[in-house]
Amino acid sequence: MRGARRGSVRPRPWARQVLLGLLAVGVVAGVTAIPSGDAYADVQMVRSSIKGADGKDYWVENNLVDTATKPDAGTRPEYMVVWAGDENVADTVVPDVKNLPGSLANPLDKARNALPGPDFMAVVDVTKGSANYGKVVNTATVGPLVENEPHHMQYSWRKGDKIYAGGLFSAATYVFDVSALPELKLSGISLPSQTLCGSVPDAYWVLKDGTAYGTYMGGPVVPGPCTYSNGEVRTGNGFAGTPGEVVRFGPDGQKLVEAPAATRTPEDPTQCLTMPALGQPSCANPHGIQVREDLNTMVTSDYAEPRTIILDPVKAPSPYLRRPTVRTWDISDLNHPKVKSVSYLPTGPRSGAGDPLHNENRAAMETTVTNLPGHKGAFAQTMQGGALFYTPDITVPEPEWKEIYDLSAAVKELDPKAGDNGGPSSNGGWLQTSPDDTTLYHAIIGRKPGALGPTDPGTNGGVIALDIEKLVNAGTDAQCSIDTEAEIAAGGAESDCPTLKGHQTINPGKAAGGPHWGALDTLELGADGFYHQTDQPKRLATANYFVARTGTDGDHRVCLVDIAQDGSLTLDADFKDENTGDTCISFNRERWPHGAFGNAKPHSMLFVANDADIT
Repeated sequence: MRGARRGSVRPRPWARQVLLGLLAVGVVAGVTAIPSGDAYADVQMVRSSIKGADGKDYWVENNLVDTATKPDAGTRPEYMVVWAGDENVADTVVPDVKNLPGSLANPLDKARNALPGPDFMAVVDVTKGSANYGKVVNTATVGPLVENEPHHMQYSWRKGDKIYAGGLFSAATYVFDVSALPELKLSGISLPSQTLCGSVPDAYWVLKDGTAYGTYMGGPVVPGPCTYSNGEVRTGNGFAGTPGEVVRFGPDGQKLVEAPAATRTPEDPTQCLTMPALGQPSCANPHGIQVREDLNTMVTSDYAEPRTIILDPVKAPSPYLRRPTVRTWDISDLNHPKVKSVSYLPTGPRSGAGDPLHNENRAAMETTVTNLPGHKGAFAQTMQGGALFYTPDITVPEPEWKEIYDLSAAVKELDPKAGDNGGPSSNGGWLQTSPDDTTLYHAIIGRKPGALGPTDPGTNGGVIALDIEKLVNAGTDAQCSIDTEAEIAAGGAESDCPTLKGHQTINPGKAAGGPHWGALDTLELGADGFYHQTDQPKRLATANYFVARTGTDGDHRVCLVDIAQDGSLTLDADFKDENTGDTCISFNRERWPHGAFGNAKPHSMLFVANDADIT
């Protein structure tokens, strides 16, 4: 195996010293694993390494549990890969800075996992009926960078795709080869020095040729003017600031294109605040990204100036640092993506009633496109606004977006105590259309107690499924529009408005600890014993974690949810934690196959099978 070192099966050592470095910022740290005991007594360690652009070695080290090499006879395995970060003291103590003075009087009460450990891709067996169902069969650790804050990958996976995965804090993009799971190989890495016009990578979309577009939400690595691949120049206020960009990567991690998300002309100065202020205001902080190659169109949603999100424990200085904008791009030339429209999502009937942070159009985190050739629409959602929006045609010069669902209508089903006011600051995240364009899936963290005032009890989170068939099939004749207070909790007055056909509470009794991200399982085992792509997914996965240092953490569980034929959702009770026996698997555990590094933070996931097992 080129570039790999294969270890023999042997007992895991009692202690293991690993040299790791925060090379992106020039910091080197020593990390020691405490004894791992007998939980993973025998592992097979396989390292794959490459040279980075800086000439240094970067690697992924597989820690294969003995059961990983012994799948159930007669059944081809299906896996879920989960991009997870090591929890450390900055995650457990820093969020409490908002309670100063006093909260850190005895910081040892809160300081857990003080030393940084390696981030990793967990490989979980999700083969229905397998004796290993729900077990972590490999943790593929990355190095030498630590505290990447593993964030998003692409939204779906197809046979032959590499996995593109970002480090929110390290500004690194990793590319993994998953063709021979449960083992992973490192195919490439992009460092901050290769994407100087952007920082804080968020999400990715893999194109048919295997390359990928990725959103870099933050500004240039160094404040000031930056020249993009097309020769255009934009001026930014620095790392994790504004404006962000879109980057095209090759399957080896090589940067192919840096494209500006900011327009040449100023954007609305009342809606697009920056900190520090830019001479040319911009809301260009792209987060969500989805593509219709057949329509030569890409859609990105602007969420927030990312450095201000990390300030969230002490409250960001202005709600207008959260963005209300969605951008469409012309990608007829894949190497020259160009912004063709910047749309400001409309305010809704709740807007103006209180904190502008809770206006329906605030913090446009995610967008999702339709899939079938006859459809041209796309959806967007707002994390703080708690609303869903739709445009029937993303190919026109100026798409018209309308609010088509207020989450108040769904949250009262997830959490009856929420009443009719569950939408504001409900912290929605993952948004995905089904491959057949009939259903819209959405993950909701929930609202923290007190977010709307001292008597606010907060709300539970979960995942919902909306029937969008009538809306999408209406084409440009779509009528749905939430524009009166009566429609907020009722779900809209027009006949083509989405209706709730499935919901599953994930965190009952634990306000603001529900799922931020999710993934649909589009692999289906056929009668021939091989997996096939399906447009009728029968399950999805969710992860209860956002970004700890924002003050919104989660209980670090990954759950599977079954999708019935009628669209109803039910928690998979057979998907149990191998240590506790509880439903859903917990990433809060003392030991992992790579050592006793303690709790981990699962952010995003994908369903994957070996290339040889898919037709």
